[in-house]
Amino acid sequence: MYLNLPPRVKVLEALGSIADGRVKIINEYEAEVTSSVGDRKYVVKVDINSRMVFSNDNGTLYRNYVGYPVIAFLILKNVIPYDERLANALKGINWRRLNELYKNYSLVEKHIKSLISEKGFSGEYVDLYIDKVLNKLRRLNLKKANSIEEFMR
Repeated sequence: MYLNLPPRVKVLEALGSIADGRVKIINEYEAEVTSSVGDRKYVVKVDINSRMVFSNDNGTLYRNYVGYPVIAFLILKNVIPYDERLANALKGINWRRLNELYKNYSLVEKHIKSLISEKGFSGEYVDLYIDKVLNKLRRLNLKKANSIEEFMR
């Protein structure tokens, strides 16, 4: 099964996880990503040659889109472009609280854009970065492994 593109705000959540130092690279194919609250750890496995991905985050596992932990790992592997200034503007955000508060990813995105506009980032700048990442993900056409065992095959 091919993974769908994520909600746009997941690109920003991935940047925030990198800026917060919550992405631990295990090896060329594996990373561990800690949630913004710190109570969950996601296992991420990516084989860019076969385009196969496994991650136990909700977006990837249950909703069949490229979850933010996968995006974060791809950024750190230099597969997807990184914007360090934008990442630093997204540092320290409690994503879970925002997702639970708004219950709508586009409203979370709007809130985040409002927050970082105070740090000098225009909505257009943010949109251009998100579009660049989503276009790259579209071209990658990643396939989902439903289990670690399936990923290993």
